[in-house]
Amino acid sequence: MKTIETVSIWNNGQIDEAKVLNTYAINVTLNISAIFWYGLLAETADGNISTTLAQGNLTMTGDAYTQWQTDNYAWDWVAAQLNLTIIGDYVPPVPSTTTTTTEVPLNSILADLRKDAPIEEPLTTTTTTTI
Repeated sequence: MKTIETVSIWNNGQIDEAKVLNTYAINVTLNISAIFWYGLLAETADGNISTTLAQGNLTMTGDAYTQWQTDNYAWDWVAAQLNLTIIGDYVPPVPSTTTTTTEVPLNSILADLRKDAPIEEPLTTTTTTTI
């Protein structure tokens, strides 16, 4: 997927902003043509993919098909057909992790299990939970 210069699209009674282009070949007839599906996608506030605002198919034939040697060529061709400007690769946000550490003295746990047996050595354990 690629990030694009923002495009305003009418969607269910409101104007939304497409910021991501997705495309892939859905049918290739060797030496003749390729059909590409495309989708223009919105992003959430945290940068994740949200709604597909527009989608369709494009058929590459003739000189365009003959010149297609790399993925970048196909991305640029689809963007040109849709009058879009690619500004980079879409990189999904990395989920943040919060680590909490709780220390529980082993001697108190063992003392609860064996109330009649004293424990001489103060041991502790660390439990880490990632949220």
